[in-house]
Amino acid sequence: MITVFGEGRGFRVVWLLEEMGLAYRLRPVDLLVGVEHDAEYLAVNPAGFIPAIQDGDVTMVESIAIMEYLMARYGPTPLAPDPHDPAFPAYQQFLHLGEAGLAASMYLVVVSRNLAPEADRQNWGAAKALKLFTNRLGLVTRRLARSPYLAGDSFTAADISVTYALEFAERTGCFTLGEAERAYVTRTSEREAYKRAMETCQATKAWVAQLAGR
Repeated sequence: MITVFGEGRGFRVVWLLEEMGLAYRLRPVDLLVGVEHDAEYLAVNPAGFIPAIQDGDVTMVESIAIMEYLMARYGPTPLAPDPHDPAFPAYQQFLHLGEAGLAASMYLVVVSRNLAPEADRQNWGAAKALKLFTNRLGLVTRRLARSPYLAGDSFTAADISVTYALEFAERTGCFTLGEAERAYVTRTSEREAYKRAMETCQATKAWVAQLAGR
C-alpha cells in the first residue's frame, strides 16, 4: 500500500494515484500545528516539508519526482507519453514548469503577502517572484491557445502539475487567472479522478469551501 504524507502539493500525488487507479492511503501532516511535533513524519522526511510517500522500502519527497516515480514504476500510463511520442517534449516541459516555474515562485509570493510583517509584504523578492510566475504563465497561455491540454489533445500528468499551481495562485488571492487559464482549470478539475482526490484530501476541501464562503 502506497502511503502519501501531507496534502498541499500532495494533492498532485493523490490526483495522479486516482487517475492511475492505484491503492493508497493519505496520512495527514499538519504544518500549522508544527511538523516538529510530528516525530513519525520527521522519521520519514527529516526536512519536514510535504509531500512524501512510502511505497514498500521506497521513501520519496518532492511532488514531481514522486509522480515520475509512480508512473515509471506502475506504468505505462497515458498520463506520461512515451519518449518517442511527439507530445513528449511538451509534456516534460510543462510537468516541471508546474512546480519550478509556477508553484515555487508563487509560494514566495504567498508567504510574503500573508505571513511577513505588514511593512515587508511588498518586498523586492516577492515582487520578483510574481514577475517570474507571470512570465512562465505566458508559456501556458500560449500553449492553451493551440491545444486543450499542455501536451496536446490528451490529458497528462503535466496538467495535474500545472493545474495545482494555477489553483494555488488563485485560491490564495495572490493572482487572478485570465479567461483561458480559468477555462482550462475548469476543464481539468471536472475529471472524476480530481473529484475523488478532493474527497480524499479533506483539509484541502475544507479550505476551498472556506474560501468559497467568503
